[in-house]
Amino acid sequence: MAAILELKYFNSFWLKKLDTIVEVENTTANLVSAVVDSTDLELTAANANIGVGQLVTWPSQLDDEGPYYIYKITDPTNIILTEEVSIPVTDLITFGPIQDFTYIPAAYEAGETDWYVEEARIRGGYNNTNVDLGVKAYIVEDNINQQHRISSLIYSGVFNSRTGVNNTNQFSVADDITRSLDPSLGSIQKLYAEDTNLIIFQESKVSRALIDKDAIYSAEGQPMTTSGAQVIGQVQQYAGNYGISTNPESFAVYGYRKYFTDKNQNTVLRLSQDGITEISAYGMLDYFRDNLSLIGNSGRIIGGWDMYNKQYVLSLQPPNTDEYQTLAFDEDCTGWTSRFSFKPDLSASLRNNFYTFKEGNIWRHYADPIASGVNYCNFYGDQYDATVTLVFNPEVSMSKNFNTLNYEGSGGWALAELYSNSDIAIPILKSSDAFTLSEIENQLFTNNFKRKENKYFGTIINNTPATYGEVIYGNSMNGIKGFFSTVKMVFVNPATPTAAELYSVSSNYVMSSY
Repeated sequence: MAAILELKYFNSFWLKKLDTIVEVENTTANLVSAVVDSTDLELTAANANIGVGQLVTWPSQLDDEGPYYIYKITDPTNIILTEEVSIPVTDLITFGPIQDFTYIPAAYEAGETDWYVEEARIRGGYNNTNVDLGVKAYIVEDNINQQHRISSLIYSGVFNSRTGVNNTNQFSVADDITRSLDPSLGSIQKLYAEDTNLIIFQESKVSRALIDKDAIYSAEGQPMTTSGAQVIGQVQQYAGNYGISTNPESFAVYGYRKYFTDKNQNTVLRLSQDGITEISAYGMLDYFRDNLSLIGNSGRIIGGWDMYNKQYVLSLQPPNTDEYQTLAFDEDCTGWTSRFSFKPDLSASLRNNFYTFKEGNIWRHYADPIASGVNYCNFYGDQYDATVTLVFNPEVSMSKNFNTLNYEGSGGWALAELYSNSDIAIPILKSSDAFTLSEIENQLFTNNFKRKENKYFGTIINNTPATYGEVIYGNSMNGIKGFFSTVKMVFVNPATPTAAELYSVSSNYVMSSY
């Protein structure tokens, strides 16, 4: 419900009057229950737009004075009429325009009454400055003049906590308080203040603006920074046609390193003191080219800095699918080291702890399993198994037979998958300690890892279907042949929290006889 004001102007004051009530919508509602000779009516929720004083009509009303009753109080579940009535449950009640303004605050009444006086002179003093009505007091602006300047910055007055001055709500048109960037580079998606610089992330460009200072250039073209009263100084662009696209949620910072993604360029970037570096090119160029293109306009790219492990954690979440990819970039090895099984809504670090948010809950990672009672590889209440995938590719041009698989680390690792470009091996079970003669004898007929000299080894058994033309094929011989092989090791978490370590995995191979 809204009101239109009628204004009259005199020498030293204004007269305001509530002229009419507008935006009253007619609506209908069905009775849930009605009691004969009762003023209480229980209606359905369809009467959400009912206003105080509207006309109430229904088909069976046969009153001589008019086919309606005016109710007094707006309540979706209890409408009090002016007198007791009987309304059939089958009748459709119609609520029309407003007729009674008694219970409307500051209601308008017909005639020349209910005028409100407002002083037009400042402080009401004699010959003080007179305030005019202004252009918006007596005209209706049909076309809204609001502008969306997606590539411009504006700043307000200052806030001084020591003196109590707060001008953050003041945007004076007399001052030059705007700074515009190139609109062809897209909208501004992210601002980050670093020391006395303001880093501006547009969709297709990253720039740096000086704060409380400006830059002048000598005759030789060398920049010199000078102090000034200008809040946002000169804007300088970083080298490289990269931006943050429309995914400011991918931004993460640690020290002087800023991480973000540019899905339009299919790249993951790092902004540091040496400029912008494409870290997705560190062995993952094809991966990010394929997966960033799936994000689209409604997908999400969640980035965060893992303070515990000193890693940039990135989660790629395409729209309309449960598929996602969460992985980490490590500066120590300058590469992408791990993939994770969790899908966060947000991630952040605080006081050497890494936190993620999921469905309104906050989760702390790397918690002590003994103290917290939560096992390793448990994310958001779901238990996962730790897996490590490796590729064996020694002597690239030689066709090889991979005969055995060895690893150094904790007991409990098993071989989940092993395959080459031509053959597939059967899995190898985790090792088990044998304490009796019968247990040792049973292990001879079980394809599991055996422990010898504090190292675990297992035999690779071929499980490839027969291939036409092979003299010896399938599981008739140990080992698989191929130029390379892919190995997936898995550690099945037990009921009690246990840490698993895997130092190295290797394979004994010989030159293929084919």
